[in-house]
Amino acid sequence: MINKKLPKIWYGGDYNPEQWEKEIMNEDLRMFNLSGIDVATLNVFSWALSQPNEDTYDFAWLDEIIDRLYENGTYVCLATSTGAHPAWMARKYPDVLRVDFEGRKRKFGGRHNSCPNSPTYRKYSERIAEKLAEHYKEHPAVLIWHVSNEYGGYCYCDHCADGFRNWLQERYTTLETLNKAWNTGFWGHTFYEWEEIVPPNALSEEWGVDNTNFQGISLDYRRFMSDSLLECYKLEYNAIKKHTPDLPVTTNLMGLYKQLDYFKWAKHLDVVSWDNYPSLDTPISLTAMTHDLMRGLKQGQPFMLMEQTPSQQNWQPYNSLKRPGVMKLWSYQAVAHGADTVMFFQLRRSVGACEKYHGAVIEHVGHEHTRVFRECAELGSELQKLSDSLLDTRINARIAIVFDWENRWAIELSSGPTVALKYVDEVHKYYDALFQQNIQADLIGTDTDLSDYDIVIAPVLYMVKEGYAKRVEDFVRSGGTFLTTFFSGIVNENDIVSLGGYPGELREVLGIWAEEIDALFPDQSNQIVLNEQWGALSGEYQCGLLCDLIHSEGAEIKAVYGSDFYQGMPALTVNKFGAGQAWYVATSPEPSFLQGFLANLCKEKGITAPIPPVSGVEISQRTNESETYLFILNHNDQPVNVDLGTVKGMDLIAGQPVTNTATLSAKGVLILSIY
Repeated sequence: MINKKLPKIWYGGDYNPEQWEKEIMNEDLRMFNLSGIDVATLNVFSWALSQPNEDTYDFAWLDEIIDRLYENGTYVCLATSTGAHPAWMARKYPDVLRVDFEGRKRKFGGRHNSCPNSPTYRKYSERIAEKLAEHYKEHPAVLIWHVSNEYGGYCYCDHCADGFRNWLQERYTTLETLNKAWNTGFWGHTFYEWEEIVPPNALSEEWGVDNTNFQGISLDYRRFMSDSLLECYKLEYNAIKKHTPDLPVTTNLMGLYKQLDYFKWAKHLDVVSWDNYPSLDTPISLTAMTHDLMRGLKQGQPFMLMEQTPSQQNWQPYNSLKRPGVMKLWSYQAVAHGADTVMFFQLRRSVGACEKYHGAVIEHVGHEHTRVFRECAELGSELQKLSDSLLDTRINARIAIVFDWENRWAIELSSGPTVALKYVDEVHKYYDALFQQNIQADLIGTDTDLSDYDIVIAPVLYMVKEGYAKRVEDFVRSGGTFLTTFFSGIVNENDIVSLGGYPGELREVLGIWAEEIDALFPDQSNQIVLNEQWGALSGEYQCGLLCDLIHSEGAEIKAVYGSDFYQGMPALTVNKFGAGQAWYVATSPEPSFLQGFLANLCKEKGITAPIPPVSGVEISQRTNESETYLFILNHNDQPVNVDLGTVKGMDLIAGQPVTNTATLSAKGVLILSIY
């Protein structure tokens, strides 16, 4: 569990009582007790309040709030407040201000506005984190530290340019090595002095979003910026650990956020936490996949749902209300996929500025007689019933899907073959095909051990990092099933093409080579034609986006293209390699093909769903050494009957035994402790 002081699923969220009159807190505390709120996240953006000038630190206001909360039975997730620097700091030390992609120096304003390579920002952010840790090291209310907030955004200032050059020297050692790695002979880019290298932005190599003349430098700048922000986090982390070595430290991630390599970040978080803000029309399986990705960052360790809205966002183009039952349903979806907390932004609505219309447990009306509060109180009561039953349980998936931020950056920085190729979309297609069949999967990084899995799926593995092809070969040779797709094995980690034919280092294990890659327009398609019926698959299926023109080098051809000049060329192959097999899907198929294809692979490995699938109903299992808990979540707008087959269990919420069939109300949730 995250902290033994509170051995249950934590329930709470962001709380900013410094933003309104003190007497309002009296009502808040009363309503926290009514709703079961037991954790409040404090001090997320209050740096200016605690440090009014360079030499003064004043935590008296925070002392009062923390003491009152603790006396009320509410624990604290204590933030370091460094997500927005004070105005005095920007005025006195303008090096803390970022330079944007267009080369413009920012003024004070907004948040996430600090240069991660500013000596001033690093100095004062580390200092206030240590001051807070020293001040609150003995306070019994503090459960966990929350460093900064939603790290993100790049800077292109002179400090960052110097930092980038230093980072490159550490990575490549010599300019000769760098020139070779980047292939700087192209367009006369050979560098003779480190100072000649400048950040890639609108003034140099890049334009728009993910458009660059030189992929090598742009890819490395993304790595550098992710590392720079991580260094800022680590400075605060280490300062905190000096005084509170036994308290966990986290920072809130943002799921599929593109700019930071979260697998690298997760190594430095004691527990992963993240903020979940799907839209009304976000696919259910995409949210589920993102939860699984966050769980996968630390090899299956339970995570924190740090933020979600009780009702609506304020920053999306169309900020729909969560319909009745949806807040509870989506909260349990997070728990089903490994969350050990359910927390909100925010506990009380702000009275001004850009977040005053962002939903909250306590609305502007200020009392408990609202739909949102009643739903929150109902959920709080249920989480009390669950107590510590679910804590530290894990999801034991036998299938892994590889997700790699650096591969994503490289694919979407690529100049061709199609602007329509989106890495997350292709990964999600494979995840969704399993999701629709009630088959769970882990999302893993490229350094995760593969031996725990029966099937490993690596969609669009464009970048093959050093040593990864051998790890795939070892996995397959030992009996594993590996699956990858079109546009894989093309480049190394510097985005330099692996010569000798695609798919490069994966060519031997896959038993194929790719001659050309055809990019189809959005209104074009081809067909995957099965050579013979294979389990759930027969006949032909639509495909599009990209079509690899491949040749077998020992692989069995299971399906071919149905049209165009490459009609009859392989579209699906399998290669026996040692005790296992490696599959190649040469194009992007329609969903029905992927569902049938993955159903066949699962059947071959003896992987089965706990219960038969029902449209709009999601399942997940969490287990420990002695217990198995089955979550059944009805995302439909109408009740459903679910066939449980041989599954029998106790409904943890209702406290009643359930066998054979379960009836779930619209947006209903059932959590079974399996007999």
